Amino acid sequence: MFQEERLIAIVQKLNEKQRITVTEICEWLQISWDTARRDLIKLEEQGSIIRTRGGAMLPSISKEVPNYEQRLQLDTPSKQAIGRLAATLIHDGDYLYTDSSTTVRCAMESMRTRRNVVVTNSIDLAGMLTQKDEIRIHLLGGLLDNEQRLVFGARTLEMLSEYQVDKALLGTCGIAPHGLTTMFEEESYLIRQVMRKSDQVIVLADHTKFGKKLFHRVAGLEGIDMIVTDREPSDEMKEELHKHQVELLIAGEGEHDD
Repeated sequence: MFQEERLIAIVQKLNEKQRITVTEICEWLQISWDTARRDLIKLEEQGSIIRTRGGAMLPSISKEVPNYEQRLQLDTPSKQAIGRLAATLIHDGDYLYTDSSTTVRCAMESMRTRRNVVVTNSIDLAGMLTQKDEIRIHLLGGLLDNEQRLVFGARTLEMLSEYQVDKALLGTCGIAPHGLTTMFEEESYLIRQVMRKSDQVIVLADHTKFGKKLFHRVAGLEGIDMIVTDREPSDEMKEELHKHQVELLIAGEGEHDD
């Protein structure tokens, strides 16, 4: 096995168990202590791991956030299944807020209701919604983030303050027991305002977002009414969701056949 193959394998193993020792790596990959140590040094230089005494662990804070185009390509079947299930929560005439999440986009693509009003800060979502009948679109103004293709800033918050919606459909970069987190501090101010202005807050997130922590805390679990995902989270996470009375909906196999 070449070094690049070993590096990928080590990171995959860490994603499963969070920590690993040099001894475990040696036994598992059938390599020497020095080779395992060199592999860990290489991964640390890449920023993929944190070396510990006798082993390695994943960084507690995730720092990599793909841009919008990259996010569109990630785990599309799971996002589509989540989107189809989330779309069933939308009723005729609902007033909605939708963010720039690609999973939320899947929900809006699956939406079959009529006479909806949609407020959004996503230029791509607004463009996609123009292809649907009987939808009124309110695109928030402000500064444009070219990479994430979303609008943010003081003007965005000012416009949002004028609206009240039935449901907010939100994506997230990470969900942990202490709440939602993101790398985008400016957008977090907008999301908090959205949560205050919505009668029901629905978070759409695939299984990779659970347990993931990023730099900026957006809101606690107490601000969420429902989470739509594709797999059950850990027992610890389910316990926290139950404690905060957050309803959990799992997109099962039946959701794939519409």
